[in-house]
Amino acid sequence: MARPRIVITGLGGVCALGTDVAAIWDAMRAGRSGIGPLTTVPLHDLKVNTGAEIKTLPEHGIEHRRLVTMDRFSLLAVIAAREAAAQAGLGIDENNTRRVGAVIGAGVAGWETIEDNYRGILLDGRPRANIFSVPRAMTGAPAGQVSMDLGLRGPVYGVSSACSTANHSISSAVDQLLLGRADVMLAGGTEAPLVWGILKGWEALRVLAKETCRPFSADREGLVIGEGAGVVVLETLDHALARGATILAEYAGAGMSADATDIVAPTVDGPTNAIRNCLEDAGLAPEDVDYVNAHGTGTKANDQIETQAIRGAFGAAADRLSVSSTKSMHGHCLGATAAIELIACVKAITDGVVPPTANYREADPACDLDVTPNAARQREIRAAISNSFAFGGTNATVAVKAYRP
Repeated sequence: MARPRIVITGLGGVCALGTDVAAIWDAMRAGRSGIGPLTTVPLHDLKVNTGAEIKTLPEHGIEHRRLVTMDRFSLLAVIAAREAAAQAGLGIDENNTRRVGAVIGAGVAGWETIEDNYRGILLDGRPRANIFSVPRAMTGAPAGQVSMDLGLRGPVYGVSSACSTANHSISSAVDQLLLGRADVMLAGGTEAPLVWGILKGWEALRVLAKETCRPFSADREGLVIGEGAGVVVLETLDHALARGATILAEYAGAGMSADATDIVAPTVDGPTNAIRNCLEDAGLAPEDVDYVNAHGTGTKANDQIETQAIRGAFGAAADRLSVSSTKSMHGHCLGATAAIELIACVKAITDGVVPPTANYREADPACDLDVTPNAARQREIRAAISNSFAFGGTNATVAVKAYRP
């Protein structure tokens, strides 16, 4: 029996490129980077001061008594979820509240809260932690806050798998729909890692770029950490049609794999298998896919390995692919990044535009793909995939395609 078709009816996002999807997509199309010197957080003794930060949050109207229970990563998730639900025309009431849920992931936790407690207790001599420290910092907090804000009483939980988090969240939310546990699911990821402790940890790994993120460029020097959130509304096709929703794209499938080798060093086989598994799950032949939103972190190893994985999975069809890394503009938003990148995939399909890889300067023979350097390109996108490959060797690729009745 054929499985139910799943469609996307709403998008929401906030990151360094803008505080809604329209602004984010406008920046992506223009190749405009949100990466620059960090100005909104205390840097203390950090050597690297470059990031992709949200300079000003939009007005959200959340009352103080709820706001004090929320870490920044939860606030970003709620802002994105509200936008996605509004675009989907999703009204929640007693008739449907138990059939609508949310899977909102985070790569780590609420680091704003952890940082504040560390400095307050260990450095400033504060006698106790904030009373809401645990519910603010826990990884599942954004999912819970989204459910409370929108009134969702269906399946609600968090997922965490480092940089693959949002793709795992999206595929997990689809599972709830396919199992009949919900009619509509909000899914995505969030992260607010621009605090001293986290950046100090990334600094120690020696993978941060000093200037900017240049994926696939021969002179790339590393990744740039960003903050943000992305949420999509997923629902069964029958449900979307019954309520007259506007369908943006169709969820096609997902593929997951594990490297099972090293906690930080990626393999070629793991990402290759994730892409192959995704194509199989989606029922797509390699030649059916027109765009790949690459993991594309801008590190020497990742970009070369991902190139090999794309070529291994697509074979001869790799030469006709348009590939780009939008991390060159919004930075690496960790648990949120795949959700922001899925926004790019859906908009690429609806607008027929491939967003570019910004900041590109020099061809690298080891990255011999069409990486759409610096300028967007008009092209019909029938299907697109989004790659996410994480520390721990946990890989997830999601495919979306143009909706055809």
